[in-house]
Amino acid sequence: MEEDETLQGEKERAEVETHATPEMGQHLSVSEFLCHCCYDILVNPTTLNCGHSFCRHCLALWWVSSKKNECPECRKKWEGFPKVNILLRDIIEKLFSDAIEQRKEDIQQNSDVVRSLATFQKYGNDQIPTIPNTGRINPRGGGFFSGVLTALTCVAVILLGYHWSSREFEEDHLVHKPVAKWTAEEVILWLEQLGPWASHYKERFLLEKVNGRLLLTLTEEDFIKEPYSIENSNHRKAIVAELECVKTLGVKPPQNLWEYKAVNPGKSLFLLYALKSSPRLSMLYLYLFDYIEAFLPFIHTICPTLEDKYEDVVPKLVDLKDPSWKQWREFIVKYFFLPYQLIAEFAWDWLDVHYWTSRFIIVNAMLLSVLEVFSFWRLWSRRELKTVPHRMWKHFWKVSTQGLFVAIFWPFIPQFFCNCLFYWALYFNPIINIDLVVKEVRRLDTQVQ
Repeated sequence: MEEDETLQGEKERAEVETHATPEMGQHLSVSEFLCHCCYDILVNPTTLNCGHSFCRHCLALWWVSSKKNECPECRKKWEGFPKVNILLRDIIEKLFSDAIEQRKEDIQQNSDVVRSLATFQKYGNDQIPTIPNTGRINPRGGGFFSGVLTALTCVAVILLGYHWSSREFEEDHLVHKPVAKWTAEEVILWLEQLGPWASHYKERFLLEKVNGRLLLTLTEEDFIKEPYSIENSNHRKAIVAELECVKTLGVKPPQNLWEYKAVNPGKSLFLLYALKSSPRLSMLYLYLFDYIEAFLPFIHTICPTLEDKYEDVVPKLVDLKDPSWKQWREFIVKYFFLPYQLIAEFAWDWLDVHYWTSRFIIVNAMLLSVLEVFSFWRLWSRRELKTVPHRMWKHFWKVSTQGLFVAIFWPFIPQFFCNCLFYWALYFNPIINIDLVVKEVRRLDTQVQ
């Protein structure tokens, strides 16, 4: 198809060269090829959808000053990005070569015109997606992910939100049920969630029919004696530490993503979106306002000490101490330069608990890291590094106002709607970010060419 168009264009130019004789130039004057902006002969004539033609640099100056995609004469909006009318350009350059050469020299000496042309062309490169290594326009724009896939993901999110909403409504989580009302089976469920090692003591608790009330009366001395006989001091310490948390809270503390979401639905949704769009501010928020419950487990997971290596013996996140200087040093370096890697490392540590969910988070973190690199590259290539403080302040203000808005209207938002937003951000954002990365790669390839 493209070869046929090229051959057709060559034939048309050949016909022009055949018939464009000196005698023809005597019958045609410069006034018949004037630009309606500068009222001089057309240079690189650019024809819009409405049919009007202008010098390309005149159209660029008009666009830079007005920021409107419309014809300077009839004000009709153009579609796509205007291109040079090659046939008209060849005719004018054939007939009035001396005038065109003089005009081009004048244009090149005008720095404002040259700058406007560069800005206009850059705008066109950003607006028109092309197929890499071909230079051809991609008629599908955003690609496969932008049409039918978006509709399917919306339906899938609604169904998934409905499914999990009904499950959460039907299930009575231990994180909501008072420990005094636990049955013997629920005590075993609590024990199993402490780690694989806890299965060794499952039968002993079942034989004694330990329910919630009896569990509250047990102490470390009881676990040493018969019938429990927990000889391993690390195991005993872990059970006692978790039991103290249960006694303090009155319910089972959340130990995985779904339990944390059940206890803190608003905070989990906020953190999910905040860590995606603004990871550094989100981690600073956790440090300032949620240090013990969220930040300490987070930093000990991604920057573990030697003591944290005993995950198979003592559950992580139990009796956590303040981070050491070595942990802080590792955290701060990654915090400034690789914030999404911190999220990926945290998700990797929870693969055993949330296998597929952790993989989605890891992939999304990688994609977000790539997009952040592209953002910094655009700032560097456009020499807009001076605008970084202003952009940071705007971002901070935007995130703060959004957080305040959610905090005010959170009680009035239906739980089903929140679940849809939660699962959209968790499982379908990676698909959207893949599309964004592909677009950025195509845009970069176009600029390089």
